[in-house]
Amino acid sequence: MNVAVVILNWNGKKLLEQFLPSVISCSEKEATIYLADNASTDDSVLFVQNKFPSIKIIQNKSNGGYAKGYNDALKNLSEDLFVLLNSDVAVSLNWLTPIISEFKKDDNLVAAQPKILDYNNKSYFEYAGAAGGFIDQLGYPYCRARIFNTIEKDKGQYDDITTIFWATGACLFVRKTAYNDVEGLDEGFFAHQEEIDLCWRLQLQGGTIKYIGKSTVYHVGGATLSAYSSKKTFYNFRNSLLMLIKNISSSKVWYLLFIRLILDGLAGFQFLIQGKWRHSLAIIKAHFSFYRLIPIYLKKRNKKSSPFKYYHIKSIVWNYFIIKNRTFKQLK
Repeated sequence: MNVAVVILNWNGKKLLEQFLPSVISCSEKEATIYLADNASTDDSVLFVQNKFPSIKIIQNKSNGGYAKGYNDALKNLSEDLFVLLNSDVAVSLNWLTPIISEFKKDDNLVAAQPKILDYNNKSYFEYAGAAGGFIDQLGYPYCRARIFNTIEKDKGQYDDITTIFWATGACLFVRKTAYNDVEGLDEGFFAHQEEIDLCWRLQLQGGTIKYIGKSTVYHVGGATLSAYSSKKTFYNFRNSLLMLIKNISSSKVWYLLFIRLILDGLAGFQFLIQGKWRHSLAIIKAHFSFYRLIPIYLKKRNKKSSPFKYYHIKSIVWNYFIIKNRTFKQLK
């Protein structure tokens, strides 16, 4: 199986300088490494060409964000398996081996992720992906080992191989044929939760997503867009709504969206009383942006897909804030 590790870059010279050495030393024997540059204005491309000549350069014409950046970069690659790797990820020895092995064994496997630990605190899981992702009935995402801001210590409790709902975009393995069959990432998302939407569509076509805990990488998180950024709040809230209207093939979608309107309003109020008014405003903007996009996303609904139960719990908000279940194994 031929493997392409593709790192998307935009003005990220410092990150490339810090993290590329581990990717090269731990990956070159099993994969071809590409740098997909989103029209950077710094000298990061020249730096990579001079410092790491073995890396192949793909130069995108514009900065279309995560989704368009990867769609543009991957469309001409011939490898069987793509690895979409953030530029702020350090990998470990043999990180590719167990995941490639699983793809070879399971023809139905279309996407996967490794264990994601915190680069700055390596004994803990990292927020973006942790030990594999899920969503509740209302489209709110959460992870094994990370629910809201409760992050578990790595004690080997998630060293398994298991089916998940979504694999993190920080280190996303995806089979080329499956990626092309669903026409890649949704470029309308620009950034955030586009990998969840991709995994949803891959499963609607009958594919399986897995977490493979024998592979480990270390993610900084927030290196491109801080977790405290109101822009991140905007994309997270808007894009989760877009996912619902796009992928739920039942009459329940409008009821669920009404409930989300109420809960998102409560989240905005909570931000307001915490003095985080920019985040409150971001939620309002997210909803108005979503309303404008409804006609477009109604046309994107997957009419050929067979329905399946995409959630394990109805409300992660209820579980976490009301019942006080703070870990994945406590969820009901």
